[in-house]
Amino acid sequence: MLTQTYKNILVGVDGSDQGNLAYQQAIEVAKRNNGRVIVAHVIENKVYMMMGYSSLNDGLLDQETESAKEILEDCKAYAKSADFTQVETVITYGVAKEVMCKELPEKYDVDLIMVGQSGLNAVERLMMGSVSSYIIRHAPCDVLIVHPETKK
Repeated sequence: MLTQTYKNILVGVDGSDQGNLAYQQAIEVAKRNNGRVIVAHVIENKVYMMMGYSSLNDGLLDQETESAKEILEDCKAYAKSADFTQVETVITYGVAKEVMCKELPEKYDVDLIMVGQSGLNAVERLMMGSVSSYIIRHAPCDVLIVHPETKK
């Protein structure tokens, strides 16, 4: 019988229902595997640069960082309420697809990436491509997609 254990589970959160559900499921998987959860919020700073914003003078990046801190604080509170302490929070800047697929898995020796099913509509997926589909194709480890209907 094949039994796979996951010790370092990476999950990205952005405040969406899909991200929150993936995080909650990651906690459950980590509990069963005696593992830890690395919960990350990626701030796409290139989007601000492409839009012509200078993060130094308009505070948008600071605002986004504060929002990320709040999201991650909520994650810590949820973990505590689920009686789980092996959570590490990360705020990072860059392109979410690359950060979630390359940088963080390497840095944290990730053996499972959990992502929420994309909330994008067909046009948005065509224009931007979803982070989850990129991760599925390029991840250096197993990937688990959490579908909304899996929550009981």
